[in-house]
Amino acid sequence: MNDHDYSLDTLAIRAGGLRSPFNEHSEALFATVSFVHESAEMAAKRFNGELPGYIYSRFTNPTVDMFEQRLAALEGAEAAIATSTGMAAISTLAMTLCSAGDHIVTSGSVFGSTLNVFGAPVMGKFGVTCEVVNSTSLDAWAKAIKPGTKLVFLETPSNPMADVFDIAAIGEMARKVGATFAVDNCFCTPILQRPLSLGADMVVHSASKHLDGQGRVMGGALVGTKEMCREKVYNFLRTTGASLAPFNAWVILKGMETLPIRMRAHSENALALAEWLESHPKVAKVNYPFLASHPSVALAKRQQSGGGAVLSFTVKGDKLAAWKVVDAVKIMSITGNLGDVKTTITHPSSTTHGRMTQAARDAAAITDNLIRIAVGLESQEDLRADLARGLDQL
Repeated sequence: MNDHDYSLDTLAIRAGGLRSPFNEHSEALFATVSFVHESAEMAAKRFNGELPGYIYSRFTNPTVDMFEQRLAALEGAEAAIATSTGMAAISTLAMTLCSAGDHIVTSGSVFGSTLNVFGAPVMGKFGVTCEVVNSTSLDAWAKAIKPGTKLVFLETPSNPMADVFDIAAIGEMARKVGATFAVDNCFCTPILQRPLSLGADMVVHSASKHLDGQGRVMGGALVGTKEMCREKVYNFLRTTGASLAPFNAWVILKGMETLPIRMRAHSENALALAEWLESHPKVAKVNYPFLASHPSVALAKRQQSGGGAVLSFTVKGDKLAAWKVVDAVKIMSITGNLGDVKTTITHPSSTTHGRMTQAARDAAAITDNLIRIAVGLESQEDLRADLARGLDQL
C-alpha cells in the first residue's frame, strides 16, 4: 500500500499486511523462535545482512513486522521498531542516543518511571545528566536546551495533568543544538495527533494502552526515520533483547483495527465527563485539554483532533477525600493502567507517581487531592453516577 493514498481509518485496518503462501485473510501469528534457511550460505548471508529474511524472533519476526509497518503508516513515518513495553522503548531510546557527558532535557509532567530512567537511578549512573522542565513555557525550555543536549523528551498531553506543549516550537529548539526530539504520543495515538508532522524526530508509544485498547498485552514502540529505527535502535535492541513477543504484536494488530473509532469515542466521552465534573460543587479543578477553561486549549486544538481519554481533577479536600471518591466507585476499575475500553481511576500521588520524590510531585502539581480517570466507553450516565456516589459524600 502507498500509505499516502489512504485515510487513517483504512490504514489502521489494512497497513502492514504480510500474507504467507496460505493467503490467510487475518494477519498470521508466527509463534516461532527461529526460522529455517535453505543452505549454510543463505544462513550466513542473512546473519551478516547481505540477504533479507527472518532469523530469530528476538529481532526478526513477520507478525512483529506487521505491527511495526502499521504503526509507522499511521504516524506518517518511514519506520517503527517494536519493544516489549513502553518503558523499554523509552530506555532503549535513551541508551541508544546518549553517552557519558551527554545531557537530557525532559518535561517533569511525564510518567514517574520515565524520570527514573533519565535521572540518577539509570542514566545518571552512566554519566548522563538530566534537566527537568516543570513548565510549558517556551522560555523555560529555551533555557534548558543547550549545546550538549542529546535528547529532548516530553508527553503531550501530559500524565496526569493534561499539560499541552508546543511541539513545533520545542522541536525547533532541539534542532538548533542537534538534539533528537522525542514525543510520547500514548494519550492521543496517531489518530488524534501526529507529532512527526509537527516537528518531532521520534514518537514513543506504550502499545499496552490505546493501541491494544483492551488491557490485554504489554508492548511498546519507537517511530521515526529508517536510519534511527532500522539501524541505530535496531542494533541496540538486537543485542539487548527488549523485544516484543509475536503473540503480543498479533493482539495489538487486531486492536489497532478499531483504533480510530475508539479514540474518537473516548474523546467524546471524556469531554462530556470533564464538563460535568467542572460543574460539580465538590470539584476544585478539572484538567482536560479540550475544556474551554484549559490554559492551552487553543494550542491543543491546533495539534490534536480530539482531547483523548485521560482527564484529572482535584477534589475540595485532602488525600482522604480523594480516596473516598476512588473507593466509592462500582463501575470504574481502580487501577493504574489506562487506554482500555473500561474506565479506570487512580490516585496518582500514591500509585503511578508514588516513586517520585515529594519535591518532584510538588513541582509537577501532583497533589494528594488529585484523581486521574482514563475514560472508557461505558454509558456517560453510569460514569457520572459512579463518581457522584463518592463526590456527594464529601
